[in-house]
Amino acid sequence: MNVRGLLFDPYNNAYIVILRDEQNSDMLPIWVGKAEASAISFALERIAPPRPMTHDLMKTVLDNMDAKVISTVITDLKDNTYFAKIHLLFGDSEFTVDSRPSDAIAVALRTDAPIFASGEVLHKQNSEELERWLENLKPEDFGKSDV
Repeated sequence: MNVRGLLFDPYNNAYIVILRDEQNSDMLPIWVGKAEASAISFALERIAPPRPMTHDLMKTVLDNMDAKVISTVITDLKDNTYFAKIHLLFGDSEFTVDSRPSDAIAVALRTDAPIFASGEVLHKQNSEELERWLENLKPEDFGKSDV
């Protein structure tokens, strides 16, 4: 999956990270808070803050330990909450760390790791409902992003 956009949802006062597969056939919207959207936005725009943010710190720690982020995976959707895992390689061992999707995406963007979504998650999310929601939005509903 690739991050295709970061939108503001005025109805929920939250941000939406739009993930799309490489063929643009599957779309996965993930609602996140302002701080999480900011962390993702900084990584997308390759902005280096004057002091490291949490995800920058995590990347630095992993780099200094010679650990590598293999991938991040959006693994489940339960009660409108997404779950994710970060897959790490350290030495000859692979580790999986539970994560919020927003953190997994922010780390993946900083480490150039691929982002995946399980088929089950793509099946569970109702893209028809999302498309209806997007169709009803007007450009002025998005306003300017201050992420």
